[in-house]
Amino acid sequence: MAARRNGLDDLDRRLLHLVRERPRTGLLEISRLLGVARGTVQARIDRMVADGVITDFGPNLSPRALGYPVQAFTTLEVEQVSRAEISAALTAIPEVLEAHIVTGPGDVWCRIAGRDHEHIQEVIDETLAIPGVRRSSTVITLSTVVPHRVQPLADRD
Repeated sequence: MAARRNGLDDLDRRLLHLVRERPRTGLLEISRLLGVARGTVQARIDRMVADGVITDFGPNLSPRALGYPVQAFTTLEVEQVSRAEISAALTAIPEVLEAHIVTGPGDVWCRIAGRDHEHIQEVIDETLAIPGVRRSSTVITLSTVVPHRVQPLADRD
């Protein structure tokens, strides 16, 4: 067996590729494709789930296909209020796809989706109505050149 790097070996990486490329493939078929026992595949998946390498098994959804083709990045400047309050308020806005507390000129970075530019403005207005949010700065995305990905980190030597 190859040495583990960051907790992953070659079999783990091949397994991760298969699960991402063919998410509906059963364990028996994955074990056949990898040339290992079904129990080995199950044990590897269970370990990677327990270690936090695999974080979910849900389908990835497309905002565009759901009717939200416009995306934007918004930086919020906030007063010193509790993170839990800001987090709860942002979580309650379905168009907020993700939010991060950041360093730099802003305090919270959000990726938002909207039906059109006017809808993006409504979402921004909704974030500005959150108690403690002072102002925002927003840029609209034109295209995605590198989509969200993590697999290259697992593959890196």
